[in-house]
Amino acid sequence: MNESTVKMPWAKHVGDVPLHLDYFEGSMFDKVVQVAQKYPRNIAFDFMGKSTTYRELVSQTEKCAKALRTIGVREGDKVTIAMPNCPQAIYMFYAINLIGGIANMIHPLSAEKEIEFYLNESESVTAITLDQFYNKFESVRENTKVVNIIIASIKDALSKPIKAGYMLTEGLKIQRIPKDAPVIRWKEFIKLSEHCFYKYKVERQSDDPAVILYSGGTTGTTKGIVLTNKNFNALSQQIVASNPMFRPGDKMLSAMPLFHGFGLGVCIHSMLAEGGRCILVPRFTAESYAKLITKYSCNFIAGVPTLYEALLRLPSMDGANLSSLKGVFSGGDSLSIELKKKLDRFLYDHHAVIQVREGYGTTETVTACCLTPPNRFKEGSIGVPFPDTYIKIVRPDTDEELPYGEEGEILLAGPTVMKEYLDNPEETEQVLRKHADGLTWVYTGDLGSMDNEGFVYFKGRAKRMIVSSGYNIYPAQIENILDSHDKVQMSCVIGVPDSYRMQKVKAFVKLAANVPANESTRQELLSFCSKHIAKYAMPYDIEFRDDLPKTLVGKVAYRMLEEEELAKLNAAETSDVDVPDVADIEKANPEE
Repeated sequence: MNESTVKMPWAKHVGDVPLHLDYFEGSMFDKVVQVAQKYPRNIAFDFMGKSTTYRELVSQTEKCAKALRTIGVREGDKVTIAMPNCPQAIYMFYAINLIGGIANMIHPLSAEKEIEFYLNESESVTAITLDQFYNKFESVRENTKVVNIIIASIKDALSKPIKAGYMLTEGLKIQRIPKDAPVIRWKEFIKLSEHCFYKYKVERQSDDPAVILYSGGTTGTTKGIVLTNKNFNALSQQIVASNPMFRPGDKMLSAMPLFHGFGLGVCIHSMLAEGGRCILVPRFTAESYAKLITKYSCNFIAGVPTLYEALLRLPSMDGANLSSLKGVFSGGDSLSIELKKKLDRFLYDHHAVIQVREGYGTTETVTACCLTPPNRFKEGSIGVPFPDTYIKIVRPDTDEELPYGEEGEILLAGPTVMKEYLDNPEETEQVLRKHADGLTWVYTGDLGSMDNEGFVYFKGRAKRMIVSSGYNIYPAQIENILDSHDKVQMSCVIGVPDSYRMQKVKAFVKLAANVPANESTRQELLSFCSKHIAKYAMPYDIEFRDDLPKTLVGKVAYRMLEEEELAKLNAAETSDVDVPDVADIEKANPEE
């Protein structure tokens, strides 16, 4: 494509980063095998003190692939992975790829009805999850096409000393699965590989579908995003190209979850496809995150702003030496200018010679497709596009490109753009549009601007969405659930500013006739929500209203409710009332 068709004045400012790359043609697993052949003894990942080499990663993945073939999984079949960041999830992810299947990645803490939706939306034939989530899967299984459920356990991936301690603590909390439960346990599953002798490998092309991740799309309704081998492999090459300080063997703290593009694309596949070393974190807190950075002398860390904000307040970080860090990346939500300043000062005080670099992207492009360069920073900017990635600002919902500095809708194009929304051609056509320049552009629904040097500035979201601790939460989904309850006439869900999570979820409800607006009703609705909504998206409060404010066309005026809540917060901050600290609230409500 002729460069003149797209404005790219930032090219002269990217330093060591090339403008174009030659992309690997093959599957994700092929890319990892290529690394394993070059560095067989290098450590691919560490998990709770136990290391796995690239040679072992390939060997275990092949066993897992043979086992999948033995239980009947075939090319094009979907397999759901509902797992934290642990070895079995890594093996299964690449094994599905090896046999030509499609990995359907979902949050293991999803509510039962969400799990049922994901299994049916993807038409998964097999699912793998941890023992502690067995009951949720079993309760919805008969409503799906799932034939086999594979049950893994964290203890199976631990070294003997760590395993003993785990069984005395976390292991005691896990409800025992009946011996006659219709599942395949992980060890039994791997043994099934002995019954497959050949024809388990399927050659896949770079443009073949490989992964399904979930997002709200442009309408806020959950949709499966179909991503290809090339989407992920191109991302890995772009990330390494944009970080010329990276070397094979460098360690990435992989705490971001693998059911999210940020975790799967940046923290795991980009490392394993380029010879990096992942420090897998199955469940983390700011305390454990901080401990692992120093324990492993990590070279790269990635996280959401709320995580970094918590990191700044940890006494355990006093005196910590962070000189090993080569890259600190922030994504998932806007990093405020003030928090960036605090974090940069924190890094300097702890012997790091780098600053935090903000990125931007959407699940429709796997994850990040724009990153602050290592050698140049502009206040308030989310950086410049990756190699071969194009960004332009248009008048919302048109193809009319706007002048530099003018705010409009952010459009993305490049090798990481998704294949489609799963079984949803209407929204695919709405979001993916081909322009006269020959490129297919993603209409993000996000607002921003670009300066005359190609630096992009994120201004806000055109589509209604709540971002809490890096998770995208779509109010319409929660409203649909509340409205389905027979005691609710109407609801409205908004995001309330929160100093730790950025936003937390609050619901306003107009009850059906003759339903009492009391605590019993509130708890009944919260309990109902907990069965259908993941924990991170649960409302922290439900406020009853005799009526909800309306716009001139009769829609619920959610912006009016947002302004009311903001006014309350401002009043509380300026009054003499002692407002409890967020940390105290967390202690009192550990489930929040």
